[in-house]
Amino acid sequence: MDTRTLDLETPDGPMPLYEARPNDLRGAVIVIQEAFGVNDHIEDVTRRFADAGYHAVAPHLFHRAGGGTAPYDDFAKVIPLYEKLDDEGILIDLDATRQHLQQSGLPDNQVGIVGFCFGGRVTFLAGVRRQLGAAVGFYGGGIVTQRFPQFPALVGEAAALQTPWLGLFGEEDHTIPVEEVEQLGKALEAAPVDTDVVLYPDAGHAFHNDQREDSYRDGATKDAWSRTLDWFDRHLGASST
Repeated sequence: MDTRTLDLETPDGPMPLYEARPNDLRGAVIVIQEAFGVNDHIEDVTRRFADAGYHAVAPHLFHRAGGGTAPYDDFAKVIPLYEKLDDEGILIDLDATRQHLQQSGLPDNQVGIVGFCFGGRVTFLAGVRRQLGAAVGFYGGGIVTQRFPQFPALVGEAAALQTPWLGLFGEEDHTIPVEEVEQLGKALEAAPVDTDVVLYPDAGHAFHNDQREDSYRDGATKDAWSRTLDWFDRHLGASST
């Protein structure tokens, strides 16, 4: 595996991109950060996808505010990182990332996208506005209920999904009530592409993050990771390199 951080040019300036390339390539995965930035955990997840055979990349979406990360125990330091970022900017950054992968010989139908927390909503946005091979969102808040003024709720656009989307949620996630997950699942019935929603009992927000002992749940994580790889194998496998 080869890893590096490089800069991609965007209309809003250079954007760092963490990249992990496998020895045997089967497709690509865009890894979207939590609200805390591209930190050690997100880089580790990116390498895990490379271990599974995917050219994995993690764009630094906070580059407009100077980049960087925020600690898990101080959310006040998160808010400034969102300065000047909105859905239009997110799509600009995704398009720059897609172009980078295309230049590596990976068309959109061989590209999956996965995101955690804030990134979970980004995968839904990407699935509605862009046609990729597959998308997976881990505990993505803000899809059903708006949380920040610049990030509107997206559930009303479920029928416009262009990308197969899998949503993974925790039943004990107080930031995303079960009722919201059920509402999302109902809305997804109108989607013209393959969708699925999984709700894990005894799991809350950030259950996949093994760097947060207070929230990590081993059983839910292993099942969710297996489902994620299966989802990408199902939807990217037919066109993999």
